[in-house]
Amino acid sequence: MYSLLEQLRQHFSQALVNAFGEEYADTDPLVTLAAKPEFGDYQSNIALSLAKPLKQKPRDTAQQIIDHLDLSELCEPPEIAGPGFINLRLKPSYLESQLKTISQDSQLGAEKAETPQNVIVDFSSPNIAKEMHVGHLRSTIIGDCIARILEFRGHDVLRLNHVGDWGTQFGMLIAYLREAYPEALTKADALAIGDLVTLYKEAKKRFDEDETFQKTAREEVVKLQKGAPDSVQAWELLCEQSRREFQVIYDLLGVELTERGESFYNPFLSEVVQELEAKGLVEEDQGAKCVFLEGYTNKSGERLPLIIQKSDGGYNYATTDLAAIRYRIREDGAQRVIYVTDAGQASHFDQVFQVAKRAGWVSDDVELVHVPFGLVQGEDGKKLKTRSGDTIRLRDLLDEAIARSRQDLEQRFQEEGRNESEEFIAKTAKIVGISAVKYADLSRNRTSNYVFSFDKMLALQGNTAPYLLYAYVRVQGISRKGNIDWETLNKQNITLEDNSELVLAKHILQLSDILKEVEKDLLPNRLCQYLFELSQKFNQFYDRCPILQAEADKRASRLMLADLTARTLKLGLSLLGIEVLERM
Repeated sequence: MYSLLEQLRQHFSQALVNAFGEEYADTDPLVTLAAKPEFGDYQSNIALSLAKPLKQKPRDTAQQIIDHLDLSELCEPPEIAGPGFINLRLKPSYLESQLKTISQDSQLGAEKAETPQNVIVDFSSPNIAKEMHVGHLRSTIIGDCIARILEFRGHDVLRLNHVGDWGTQFGMLIAYLREAYPEALTKADALAIGDLVTLYKEAKKRFDEDETFQKTAREEVVKLQKGAPDSVQAWELLCEQSRREFQVIYDLLGVELTERGESFYNPFLSEVVQELEAKGLVEEDQGAKCVFLEGYTNKSGERLPLIIQKSDGGYNYATTDLAAIRYRIREDGAQRVIYVTDAGQASHFDQVFQVAKRAGWVSDDVELVHVPFGLVQGEDGKKLKTRSGDTIRLRDLLDEAIARSRQDLEQRFQEEGRNESEEFIAKTAKIVGISAVKYADLSRNRTSNYVFSFDKMLALQGNTAPYLLYAYVRVQGISRKGNIDWETLNKQNITLEDNSELVLAKHILQLSDILKEVEKDLLPNRLCQYLFELSQKFNQFYDRCPILQAEADKRASRLMLADLTARTLKLGLSLLGIEVLERM
């Protein structure tokens, strides 16, 4: 089943061919959702685009298109407005038939991708021996949402966690632990992750101040790189300990990932350098091997290099990222590789992508995409930190969201005289708290910074997760109160009479188009806005149109419309990584 927008575009494309000839077969008909209700439901400005090449007035061009446009089953007669816009208004009968069709479909009419791809989404990526902090929040939540939507659209998605599990910091930490806590290198769970973080800071301080310790740490790195059994065992214990801590966060957020850290690509780094040298891309500069970048210069106008091997023979992040691109395309068969990181890394990825393309690793059918995001800020407008100036631990932030959600729920239950079980309160507080954090992040344009406010994200009014969850709960309440048998009900016809019913119906049917947009531009806030407006339109319908008290024919139709709203909300929220509640 094609989406409404796609059906309209196909009809317009055929009209262009019929009106002006086959040379217009590939012309984009420029049909979009109408920006304002007075324009109708959809609008095309193709006549304005074609008027100049056709050497005629836009309104005359619009009339020619309309003369060859058969939309009698879908729309009222098209209207020409302004300088040559073609406005379309959908027929209630068509909306009713479409709603009936999608009610029988588990995906609610949302299309699968015509050409499924192998897609890799690289997100989250914390560092071993360090705690996940608020800076990892956006990458984890945005990456998971993008992966969910691409999976729903039918793509084969590999969710990769490119953890920082290699490099000189491990030599430094292992060397320090050998002195301070040797049991931590031979016994699992000897230290908590918080202790490891403290010890890492102590090791770094020692490394910066003690030349003898620096030498010991570098020797430990060499031992690790050469595969010395005791060094590898120590490294594996550190990784496993961190991995378990990360998993606690991922379980809380409902996020699934396949770990493939920096160490995975270590065996391929020398091959990357050799291949770049063989292609004539490498130049030596002050003992380091570099690829000089096109379009990048310093203040003096000199070319900037991307260092791929340091003067001491070591490798860096750029080398690892190049090895990852090469492996993901050659071995994983990726056709689209999406990197979800903060905006500060945009230049790095642009440079790495350029070198990978110049090396010939990226064919025309492979897309490398950096998905940047802004900072999480405190209510003072500055980067979100603790009062002491430290970065906020992600676990603490999530626990506080759940605690505040519970406090709000208990206060509301007390005011309403409700006596709920501990199990219900705990489950509801967890779902609402985590959902509020996720939705507050995803509902903003990811390229912007956003202010983190528990009060705003947990509010029952406004563009928040609780508002959307409550709209879903409202439908379930109708179902319980009316003791509705949905299977029998779904065999009934839908009739749309009140304007609020028509508005809600049109919005429900836009889901497929919204998911296509998010798949293309990777902006989850578009789906959030759609779901928020769906909740608003449902609440307007609910306020205007009696449901359980309506006459029999209207009652069944309105119940089906309410059920379709709830199913759309549940599906849309699941793509955001948000679980619904049957009651709140």
